[in-house]
Amino acid sequence: MEEWIEDFLHFLTVERGLSENTKKAYARDLHFFANYLKEEEGITRPDVVSRAEIVSFMNFARENGKSARTVARYIASLRSFFHFLLHDGKVAHDPMIQIETPKQRQSLPKVLNYQDVEKLLEAPDTGTVFGLRDQAMLEVLYATGLRVSELINLKLDDLHLHMGFIQTIGKGNKERIIPLGGTATRALESYLEAGRPKLYRTKSRNDFVFLNHHGKGMTRQGFWKNLKQMALKAGIDKPITPHTLRHSFATHLLENGADLRSVQELLGHADISTTQIYTHVTKARLKDVYKKYHPRA
Repeated sequence: MEEWIEDFLHFLTVERGLSENTKKAYARDLHFFANYLKEEEGITRPDVVSRAEIVSFMNFARENGKSARTVARYIASLRSFFHFLLHDGKVAHDPMIQIETPKQRQSLPKVLNYQDVEKLLEAPDTGTVFGLRDQAMLEVLYATGLRVSELINLKLDDLHLHMGFIQTIGKGNKERIIPLGGTATRALESYLEAGRPKLYRTKSRNDFVFLNHHGKGMTRQGFWKNLKQMALKAGIDKPITPHTLRHSFATHLLENGADLRSVQELLGHADISTTQIYTHVTKARLKDVYKKYHPRA
């Protein structure tokens, strides 16, 4: 099974240009499926998999505590995998035909209100090089709605501060241009002038904008750890992740009158239905405001 999975992952990289993180997610799902087939069904080849094994796998995943969202992701991964194998002539039939994606309750993204965003952005100690870096990272995240992977992979050539925008490569290897507000631009300029040069320690060329204490590119884990510390310092007691600022960026734009298509473009969503979730968030928040402040609510 491993040989077929590796062929598929190579296809995702070369033909579809998917990011390394997306490829790793596919790999995890498919290896979990392959291990199930080998251990539970005694199957090591995809060309003998039938609909019955797929259904049994879904039941196995649920029985082992996997959520409906996770099972739905497994199904999506397997659908792409077997479609590739069928198209490539490696299997004679597609066992995913008539396999329905399990229904799942749509959860609204967690967002910060304006006051919490302000407290978070003011949390870093800009008297230190790390504070300058962290403030710049937070300001850029909230100003642009970047994914954390896009943020940590920003290169110096991606910054066009004199023109007020940055460029990034998102999912599907698609480039997009995003405006950068004045506050985020100033935070970046301060970091590039007084912070980054003190963090740059390597003799080899390193074009990453945001560096860690080793002088190397910032990692997702490193930024997440710093974000939790900054949220604690800001007195924010609700769960927060790097994606929370992306959600807040989109929600606050819509609350202030931005049109859905523009927000879709800024976020880099391929399908506007993905962006529409934020309209539900704004409606939910309006309902909360109404209940809180209307005398007859």
